[in-house]
Amino acid sequence: MKLDLLAIGAHPDDVELSCAGTLAKEVAKGKKVGIIDLTRGELGTRGTAETRDQEAFDAAKILGVHSRINMRFADGFFKNDKAHQLELIKMIRYYRPEIVLCNAIDDRHIDHPKGSQLVSDACFLSGLKKIETHYDDETGAQDPWRPKAVYHYIQWKDIKPDFVVDVTGYMEKKKASVLAYKTQFFDPDSQEPETPISSKNFTDSVDYRARNLGRLIGVEHAEGYTVERYVAVNSIFDLK
Repeated sequence: MKLDLLAIGAHPDDVELSCAGTLAKEVAKGKKVGIIDLTRGELGTRGTAETRDQEAFDAAKILGVHSRINMRFADGFFKNDKAHQLELIKMIRYYRPEIVLCNAIDDRHIDHPKGSQLVSDACFLSGLKKIETHYDDETGAQDPWRPKAVYHYIQWKDIKPDFVVDVTGYMEKKKASVLAYKTQFFDPDSQEPETPISSKNFTDSVDYRARNLGRLIGVEHAEGYTVERYVAVNSIFDLK
């Protein structure tokens, strides 16, 4: 399956919280969009790996993405090493995305910057033809593929974005996809332990952080990203 845009997160819900507005907007424009979760979030305080699987499935349906898979790497303990890179390279070569979105370069959770670097390295290595991979036992060697760009979304920490995407009109879908993770976020009737992301303030922050970025560029809502190299435009008039 050839994808235009592939969003990758260390845990189910990383993508929804950070770039779901962008995904929903591109799906509405007819782009082929997919999600890869590196882990099942099995170390999360609330819920289980099984409930997270179902929540991720429900969120994907809300966003209308064309594919979602889980790499089943070990939550908290996966590494940016050859073994993990090769597994991810297989999927990058399978989906052949033009653009990859991935975790924040620096964040509160150790898996986020680790996942960020793993994805970035795998995207580069995926373009090297002397690295041989096979999607399965029945197909031949995969062709090399390197995405045109890797962009990093913003998570817990307020990292200054290098560019922002206007997601006005897509926040309701984003918030619905976030709230699909019923075991994770604010529920006044829940008997689960409190966590940094289970408060009402955190749930509200999904909207007010997007509103603040939107305010700064003169729109209602926006999502921010950092880049690994300069963003190029064909004309100065492409900038808003």
